[in-house]
Amino acid sequence: MRVRLMLVAALAACQSSPSPIEHLAGTSAQGPASADPWSKAPTGDATVTDERDKTSGPLGGFDLQGMLGKVKDAIDKPGPYETPEHSPDYDATKKHVGVMKLGGAIVEREAFSLTGGHGTELRAVIDRFRELAKDDLLTGLVVRVDGLQISLPDAIELRAALHDFRATKKTLTCHAEGADNATYMVLAGCETIALAPLGEVVIPGPAAMPIHVKGLLDKLGVQAGFLHVGDYKGAAEPLTRDAPSKFMEEALGAILDRRYKSMVAIIATERKLDPAAVPALIDTAMFPAEAAKAAKLVDDVAPYEAVRDSRGPWVKIDLSPDKKDQLAEMMKIARFFGAMPAAKPVGDHVAVVYAVGNIVDGGGEGVLGARQEIAAHTLVPALHAMAIDDSIKAVVLRVDSGGGSAQASELIWAAVAQLKAKKPVIVSMSDVAASGGYYISSGATRIYALDDTLTGSIGVVGGKIAPGGALEKIGVTTFPMGRGKRATMWAKLTPWTDDEKKAIQDTMQAVYEVFVGRVATGRNLTPAAVQAVAQGRVWTGEKAKEIGLVDEIGGLDAALAEARDLGKVSADADLEIYPPGPTLRDVLVRFGQVQTPLGLGSHAALAEAARGLAPEVVDATEQLVERVMSFRSAGIQAVTIVPVLR
Repeated sequence: MRVRLMLVAALAACQSSPSPIEHLAGTSAQGPASADPWSKAPTGDATVTDERDKTSGPLGGFDLQGMLGKVKDAIDKPGPYETPEHSPDYDATKKHVGVMKLGGAIVEREAFSLTGGHGTELRAVIDRFRELAKDDLLTGLVVRVDGLQISLPDAIELRAALHDFRATKKTLTCHAEGADNATYMVLAGCETIALAPLGEVVIPGPAAMPIHVKGLLDKLGVQAGFLHVGDYKGAAEPLTRDAPSKFMEEALGAILDRRYKSMVAIIATERKLDPAAVPALIDTAMFPAEAAKAAKLVDDVAPYEAVRDSRGPWVKIDLSPDKKDQLAEMMKIARFFGAMPAAKPVGDHVAVVYAVGNIVDGGGEGVLGARQEIAAHTLVPALHAMAIDDSIKAVVLRVDSGGGSAQASELIWAAVAQLKAKKPVIVSMSDVAASGGYYISSGATRIYALDDTLTGSIGVVGGKIAPGGALEKIGVTTFPMGRGKRATMWAKLTPWTDDEKKAIQDTMQAVYEVFVGRVATGRNLTPAAVQAVAQGRVWTGEKAKEIGLVDEIGGLDAALAEARDLGKVSADADLEIYPPGPTLRDVLVRFGQVQTPLGLGSHAALAEAARGLAPEVVDATEQLVERVMSFRSAGIQAVTIVPVLR
């Protein structure tokens, strides 16, 4: 709770004097603004500071706003021993090259936490390259690729954006100090690849390594009782078998074949090599810098600074857009506090719904959690809301999930069906849309996947770990007791009896038949035809198209184009994105388990939660929240908050 209050207080301290929030945080209870700190309307230039605010309040006239402005300037400015923001000959009004870093995890939706997000969103990276392609003064980019974590399907989508950038006749040079399989698939999309002198290109080819722990469990006396419907449904094999089944080996072999085919095609096409020669390069696997250049895997061997400086005048460019639009930043802050409604396009548009992570029952972690999990009670209401929103003409469901709860998958499937009855629903599969991920996709109007997407896995698996034998070895004995033939089947720590196994298997078979039926209805196939490609087998996108589980090979751009076409929406219309940007309410609900509106009910509760903070900060926060809630209860959806950002 203390962290939440500090977030509010920090924002309050950064406001200019016309902002009501600043009066809340910066005026003492005895000050002239304490009667109603919201009564002062903004007047004149928002950057002018009220002298009264400098001399009153708990800070005793200390210019906190000015200090914070200097702190921000100091943070933004490189230190004396860091790389400067631009070359000495850079002139913002003349042609120049941009230099940019690309690294870290590339994800579908950035996870949110109070300590910061995780990963960079694939769509944001793609949009950034396309935005820079429109800059008339930018002659090209030098991209420093470092520590990039990306899947092969995502690398393929990113490569398409790199090609779009190059199509504008701008240069695109990428530099790396080393590259593995996936990183090199991105580098290959660049016009020129430079490698550090002691760098290395390592392209051994795709690999998989199932790890089986049944032998360890046997030694410990732990028994894994898992059942499955479908010969290929092998998720529990590491617990129940000493080695992969022939079905698992077959499925994994097909996936590796597809990934290998993609690597060969990308390297041959991008580096202008004979496809027949590429397998030998992959077999060699490891290429020190000069060997990589000799093999034509890279174009140049040089330090990053030498490559950058050889391209002419340059300036650093952030991967995220420049934050110079103060109005846009103000709106973000206002939306975070709930003082303005969520951003939404005006007029007819397409909505993109991200379904990322495990599929779970209930509400999960709320809207914040929707960035990394698919919770039925969170996603279903969002789909229902979109069904009745006439301005949304089509929906793209972007799926990146290996499955999860069958019950939650069914609820989401039903919501997708209701949505489809009113407007087109286009599924765009990312890295994986298998098992439950395919379940929720199967009823869409059309399904797009990439060649290397993993999908299908129409099957069911379930079971339990029975540690009773292990416990007995250390002197722990359990005595399950109950009333009813199967009262203790889940509570006991020993394996299921044959009768209990049959009951579980029958239940799973029923779920499987419903799953098959959903796919048959959605894909316009007979149940028998679905059975032939089901059995829990995972398919690559390329094969899934051949057998009718997906409609088209293409990424998110292709799915969006289809949605706009079917929904008769202009290509220039903005997209509505779910889950939306986080708000204060989302944070409090997620981290506070709130019982009262926004979790801030009384001064006493605030004081207890914020022990150690100044009383006036607690007062200010309470008044802010109560005032926002009063505006909401009155039906007012917008409150003007004018921060000054420096």
